[in-house]
Amino acid sequence: MKRKTLFVLASTFAFNVQAQSWDTGADIVSSYVWRGTKFGTGPAMQPWAEYSTGGFAIGAWGSYGFTDDEAAEADLYASYGFDLGEGAALTLTVTDYYFPGSMYFDGDSHFFEPMIGLELGSFSFTGAYMTGDGVSDTYLEAGLAVGSVNLALGAGDGAYTMDGDFNVCNISVGTSKEIKITDTFSLPISGTAILNPSSEQFHIVVGISL
Repeated sequence: MKRKTLFVLASTFAFNVQAQSWDTGADIVSSYVWRGTKFGTGPAMQPWAEYSTGGFAIGAWGSYGFTDDEAAEADLYASYGFDLGEGAALTLTVTDYYFPGSMYFDGDSHFFEPMIGLELGSFSFTGAYMTGDGVSDTYLEAGLAVGSVNLALGAGDGAYTMDGDFNVCNISVGTSKEIKITDTFSLPISGTAILNPSSEQFHIVVGISL
């Protein structure tokens, strides 16, 4: 009921505002690593679609692997961004996480996460709190953009760490570039090295955006 109310209110607001637009795309990644934790095995296709108007956006994002252990995910989200001026911005997001395989209309099949994101020039900060089916996990992340390199330091508790206590779980260094295919078409590609001190796992992920 909370999910339905959120998206009904969001849609009602959106369709009464001008400058509406739709967008869609997909990323192909060598492996799905999220906030320091790897899901599934092998590469994954991650499609998305979004409707936006002004600072408001509503959309869907998913991840589907190419192996039997695909760790499928299909999420809905709504967000609103505020331009604070002088390179600063604030974004509020609510996400409904769903993992295909369980019954979609079963209340225990969804996890909800309110999240706040703050950008101050090259610095960024994210705070998120996930709830649902006995879960109450907190995640905090600080980011810094240095030229074409993005640095991130994330920490969380619950499912984010091995013992459930609050600890660093995501240290990443990433960059991206565009590979020119033709005079009018370039293919965006990204690469990220990720260390999870809590699980003592290290990952390198490469992605292509379509």
